Amino acid sequence: MPENQNIEWKAKWKDDYLEWICGFANAQGGKIYIGCDDDGKVIGLPNIRKLLEDVPNKIRNAMSIVVDVNQLERDGKEYLEIVVPPYPVAINCKGVYYYRSGSTMQTLSGPELESFILRKRGASWDNMPLPGFTLDDIDDELVKRFKTLAAKKGRIDQSVLDEDKADLMEKLRLTNAGYYTNAAMLLFCKDPDRWQLGAYTKIGFFENDADLRYQDEIHGSLLEQIDKIIEVIHLKYMKAKITYEGMQRIERYFVPDAALREALLNALCHKQYESGVPIQISVYEDKLYIANCGRLPDNWTADSLMSKHASRPYNTAIANVYYLAGFIESWGRGIEKICQACKEDGSPLPAYTVHPGDIMIQFTASEDRVIRSATYKVTEKVTEKVTETLDEKSMQILALISEDPAYTSTTIADKLSISRKTVSQRLKELKEKGIIERIGSDRKGYWNIKS
Repeated sequence: MPENQNIEWKAKWKDDYLEWICGFANAQGGKIYIGCDDDGKVIGLPNIRKLLEDVPNKIRNAMSIVVDVNQLERDGKEYLEIVVPPYPVAINCKGVYYYRSGSTMQTLSGPELESFILRKRGASWDNMPLPGFTLDDIDDELVKRFKTLAAKKGRIDQSVLDEDKADLMEKLRLTNAGYYTNAAMLLFCKDPDRWQLGAYTKIGFFENDADLRYQDEIHGSLLEQIDKIIEVIHLKYMKAKITYEGMQRIERYFVPDAALREALLNALCHKQYESGVPIQISVYEDKLYIANCGRLPDNWTADSLMSKHASRPYNTAIANVYYLAGFIESWGRGIEKICQACKEDGSPLPAYTVHPGDIMIQFTASEDRVIRSATYKVTEKVTEKVTETLDEKSMQILALISEDPAYTSTTIADKLSISRKTVSQRLKELKEKGIIERIGSDRKGYWNIKS
């Protein structure tokens, strides 16, 4: 049996393994075999009788828990099996909390520890009371926006939506012990950064992994951030591939709109806001990453995300408001909808990477959707032999036409800071060389680069 997230092989006992036992107890449980090499082959223990007495005592003294310690034998060699059950309460080892994640052992501290203890108690950070956050901090326009969205979706009775904002917050379960909760602040406050660090989204455009060209930050309520993020990504970070069917203009981004929106909603809904780290979106010419501080439910893997699964929101109060507003479904179909949107669009399926502290989704562009920078993107449709006979200005004009076939002479002139007359002359030369053709009228038509 190979080592995995629930099994460890150890040649001899060390007191350091008390930390591993604590980590197993706080996660899904596990087994540690003492007297075996890294491949699981039994090498035996010379002092097994003493360990049978010492190990249970060490575990009890360090963690106040009881585990099974069994003597086993194989091929005439004795070894030890320590069976650790998962515990419903948080366990510490000499005052320090450990957690088994995959094949690693993590030390929990700060907001991560606070979140862990809350989960063990059946609570969540978004449902915790926020002293000092009052009814006056709840924005009336955001409440109105929610009521409009919820009424249109029809998932909540109209009589509830007719309540004043104080009663509405109660009905939405956004109060706790007489205070408004963290979820109420994130959803209905115009400036949640005032109350929680990192309650925003960062977007950056990268030439490569080391070269960041420009970036933006999207702040505001969780009811507003989603639309702001998509707007900025489309206007500034991603270029649409523009084609024509007849005279109909078609714009297609390399990440389908429905898939992008669903992925962003998942990030906003499932983020560990207590981490203080913003959601980070990295955009390249041919790929897009969304990295989110969060964790999977116990026993889940990246493969679990891509298969049918139940709805297990990390922030239940935020998820409830998102559901009522019509942003998300309540059946754990978010990733299924992302994949469906990609399939219908003919785009590659996304890939998930799960790290100990974050979850990342990667969208990759199919080759026909990539809009290359500089003039070399023109060679996708024009042969090298032809481009060798063109000067830099002509290549720049072709690059702009490749970017948007509907660009007019005036637009091209403005973008290249040259005269309209020069553009017209170059366009005429390109037509005469058989490199481009005009489809439709001068005012409503578009350019086509011939293959």
